[in-house]
Amino acid sequence: MYDREARFPMEETMNPARIEYTEKSVMHMESRRCDILAISRSGAILGIVTRFKIPSQFYLDVPKTRIPKIGCVLMRTKVNNTIEVRFLRLMTANEMQRIYVYSTHPAHRDWVVDVRTW
Repeated sequence: MYDREARFPMEETMNPARIEYTEKSVMHMESRRCDILAISRSGAILGIVTRFKIPSQFYLDVPKTRIPKIGCVLMRTKVNNTIEVRFLRLMTANEMQRIYVYSTHPAHRDWVVDVRTW
């Protein structure tokens, strides 16, 4: 399924986020902090703050943007404490704009909130 999807170009960003998952199929949700280092409509590269066992499927929560939890699949783990994930659905242009508005990356310094689209 993922090999037939169109690849969208990644754009660097810097957003605080959380990885949320269930531990051993228990109802209790675990949460770990991370940073979104690059994002596209179909996936992201996340920087992990602390070392932990990363599940193959989890939710990505970006609290400031008011985007509902995004379902993710782990694609690749890299040695420099980063992981590559694919989203279970494509991000809309409005959601991407919200990510860029709340990014602390210098490339997104001039982005402003368009209240009419919220």
